[in-house]
Amino acid sequence: MPIVFDENLTQTGHLKDHINGWKTIKEITKQYPPKKVAEITGINIKDIQQLAHQFATSKTAVCYGRMGLSTQEFGGLCQWLVNVLNCITGNLDVEGGALFTLPAIDIVGMSKMTGKTGSFNKRQSNVHKLPEFTGEFPVATLADEILTPGDNQIKAMITIAGNPVLSTPNGKRLEEAFESLEFMVAIDIYLNETTKHADIILPTTTGLETPLYDLVFHQFAIRNTAKYSEVLFEKNEEQRHDWEILKELTSRLSGQENPMNLEQTLDYMLQFSSYKEPKLSVTELKKHPHGLDFGALKPQLPERLFTADKKIELAHPLFIKDLERLDTKLYESQTETASEYPFALIGRRQLRSNNSWMHNSERMVKGKKRCTLLIHSNDAHMLKIEDGQTVTVTSNVGQVKLPIEITDTMMQGVVSIPHGWGHHRKGTNISIAQQNAGVSLNDLTNNNKIDELTGNADFSGTKVKIEA
Repeated sequence: MPIVFDENLTQTGHLKDHINGWKTIKEITKQYPPKKVAEITGINIKDIQQLAHQFATSKTAVCYGRMGLSTQEFGGLCQWLVNVLNCITGNLDVEGGALFTLPAIDIVGMSKMTGKTGSFNKRQSNVHKLPEFTGEFPVATLADEILTPGDNQIKAMITIAGNPVLSTPNGKRLEEAFESLEFMVAIDIYLNETTKHADIILPTTTGLETPLYDLVFHQFAIRNTAKYSEVLFEKNEEQRHDWEILKELTSRLSGQENPMNLEQTLDYMLQFSSYKEPKLSVTELKKHPHGLDFGALKPQLPERLFTADKKIELAHPLFIKDLERLDTKLYESQTETASEYPFALIGRRQLRSNNSWMHNSERMVKGKKRCTLLIHSNDAHMLKIEDGQTVTVTSNVGQVKLPIEITDTMMQGVVSIPHGWGHHRKGTNISIAQQNAGVSLNDLTNNNKIDELTGNADFSGTKVKIEA
């Protein structure tokens, strides 16, 4: 970013009068010249300069980051800087740059109507005082919230179609926590590593028996869309959809009846759509089984800014303050000595096994073993290990054994284990997954390692050692 300012490559476009903190950002970038960044990242100065210049001078460009960028020690800062870079180069809210959707069911717009436009740190978790974000607490603190005695200790739990024992840091500790609960309910179709701890499992209809309007992914689409998928197979009298189970639980816990079913709820939400032709309803959507396309994404700011002054807070104090923590870490990384755990462990996702529940399908797990430790050839040579050899990977919280896969696509000093495996635990009923058990990345990650700004788990860069 200092190159963008130094070479006068900044642009604001139509957002010129809707940005606060421009001068602050310009001053801050001076502290991170290409030479300093190159030493830390391993990317040479010329490549950094060329990339910055090409990005800032391209007719269209976008900087984009999601899950991988978020779940590490400075995830909050990184997501902030993604938006800052797009903003100062004129690539925010413009065609060819970073644009927001306007789907038929507009969750963002509805949040403005209700006044619930998000929150941060209005409340804190009981044990570690981690901040809430829009009502949600970081999962990194869940095990301690269950295991720590005292006021507000969690003693009961409902899980819904999830497997946090395999997908949250230090899964073995979360296993211990779930086992200690006084009562646990799972809404799920599997008896897996998490649901085996439940007192009651409430099975739902499966995918082809379930009607669907995807509220989430229409928000992330590359065009403005609406689509309702009807069931392919009708459920029998004893089956329940997940929304029916949740509706009944809510009614019993609150003592209040909700008379609307799924389609009635969708019809209510579609009343507030920005698209009036055709008049949207579930009935209308059923006429278009492949969905409705309302066109390309278009600029929406400042109208969709919900800050009090309708301006983008480019240099919010929360982020500026957290730069002090970054600077401390950068200094430590340049002065650190040899470690007992010399490798940095990162996760990865695979097309046929994005999540643990896909491993109980024979079609998804057939073929060569995919739960391997990726390692650079030079690191493998140094350790005197060969492709396919089983190694022991150890962190400060756990240890696993798995075969290695040598590849020069990995950076030296970095190794990778895929997400969602580890089906060797007893007490489950997922026979296909057990035959292809693999190991859990999160038997090595530490639930005490977090992004201190957001409270999110720090999954990436776990320090490990590797032994034949």
